[in-house]
Amino acid sequence: MKNVGDFKQEIIKINNRVNEEMYGRGLDWQKIDIIGDKIIILALNRRISILKHVDEKDAFTARLMDLALLNEFKVRFKKQFEDKFQLKIRTILKDYDPVNQLAGTIIITVQPVEDFLKTLDKHS
Repeated sequence: MKNVGDFKQEIIKINNRVNEEMYGRGLDWQKIDIIGDKIIILALNRRISILKHVDEKDAFTARLMDLALLNEFKVRFKKQFEDKFQLKIRTILKDYDPVNQLAGTIIITVQPVEDFLKTLDKHS
């Protein structure tokens, strides 16, 4: 990996792949910012049609389903991220706004991303 831009591109691929695995489709767009040990992802993620229908009739059940899906997403994303980069994740915070169809994810790593990338440069 040559730079932070390459690192972001790999995160985009992982995020899109996990969405495809779980929801049957990728993201419409995503933007990544990195600040120290925080990776912030904003993404447009169209609502799953079945949840849209459940939401119209029973918003509480739809929200519980959203939470279960968010938790499974975090497990899968963490595994793929750590396997790919060998950079440990402290925690993942994720939420989804079904009205605007926006997903927000904050990944907190055990060390600042820039420091991690510098150690990669030294080994290559």
